[in-house]
Amino acid sequence: MKTETLTMPQLGESVTEGTISMWLVKPGDTVKKYDPIAEVITDKVTAEVPSSFDGVIEKLLAEEGDTLQVGDAIVTMQVSGGSTEVAATEQEVPAVEETTSADTSMKKRYSPAVLKLSGEHGIDLEQVTGTGAGGRITRKDLLKLIESGSIPTPQATEPKPEAQAAPVAPPAEAPPAPKRPVIAPQPTETGDIEIPTAGVRQAIASNMVRAKHEAPHAWLMIEVDVTNLVEARNRHKDAFFKQEGVKLTFLPFFMKATVEGLKKHPIMNSTWAGDKIIQKKAINLSLAVATQDALFVPVVKNADELSIKGIARAIDDFGKRAQAGTLSSAEMQGGTFTVNNTGSFGSIQSAPILNFPQAAILSVESIVKRPVWVNGMFAARDMVNLCMSIDHRVLDGLVAGQFLQTVKQALESIDPNQLSLY
Repeated sequence: MKTETLTMPQLGESVTEGTISMWLVKPGDTVKKYDPIAEVITDKVTAEVPSSFDGVIEKLLAEEGDTLQVGDAIVTMQVSGGSTEVAATEQEVPAVEETTSADTSMKKRYSPAVLKLSGEHGIDLEQVTGTGAGGRITRKDLLKLIESGSIPTPQATEPKPEAQAAPVAPPAEAPPAPKRPVIAPQPTETGDIEIPTAGVRQAIASNMVRAKHEAPHAWLMIEVDVTNLVEARNRHKDAFFKQEGVKLTFLPFFMKATVEGLKKHPIMNSTWAGDKIIQKKAINLSLAVATQDALFVPVVKNADELSIKGIARAIDDFGKRAQAGTLSSAEMQGGTFTVNNTGSFGSIQSAPILNFPQAAILSVESIVKRPVWVNGMFAARDMVNLCMSIDHRVLDGLVAGQFLQTVKQALESIDPNQLSLY
């Protein structure tokens, strides 16, 4: 028998960490390859982590609620295949901790769980010695400090004048995540309900804060007359449902028009990569799908190769499986541009937050019948607002406005008599 170590897998594009929400095994359990061993939550998906071997669970290296980096060890297993020494025995643990503590390359890489605990208890992370890989501070480190009562607080000593004037050289590597402000305890009254923000909601919050703080958002809106689209959809929806077994909603038409805009203005289909902009070749539309307690963003791959029918089928499938909680992590990866259907719950105007690291996100609002000046007179027309946020590091208002004009023209040029769904 030999010992193998399983690590935290990457469960989505740009995902760098995951939170163990539930262990599905315990030490001594026999598992087969591909059997689920843990449920992990990221900002994009809740997924089960499978075993990579047939064997017996030896030790769980993290507790439920711990947030780990991709590649961090999570469990050791005894598997058949030789008589090599156990990777980490009880006697070897101090030596491992001593080695990792000497390396502080990861000390300032704080996970959401660490930032949350430090903010709640006023812990100065600069004074904490981490026991994780590269000196990284873990949730367990903070819990031990809290239990011991010896919480390091920020020192109030005044810096020397010359130290204040001396310039500080920027770090060579990416700057650490900003510390969260200490939030004073909020009073509660009888009948108040406290909702913990761990798990999916905390992951969503962390990703939204990152996107909002890192990317300078700019916002645009355009008004579109979709009277012909409404008529065309009403003509075909019953026959389409009878033939395909899928409802024909308005969203596939908006996504198809978005594809036309991305083909004409490919820079819109880009991401920011620090020292360069990456213009993506594939048009993969991320679709925001909300449930009662989470937001999922599955990806319609190669949307430019799909018909209205193909897009409608993909939307229907993603919606059903999001509600059932069966979307896979692979289906959350590879998006290049996001479409957000805020109109489905009655919104007429919104300012969406970017789906980091994408450069743009388009919100489709509610279709509303309004009086519009047409050919010298007022007429009742079906109107919709298209609202878009862009990363101003990648895109300027000119190209963003041109993109919206292309989408508008594609929608307004729909002919109810010559509509092609296939």
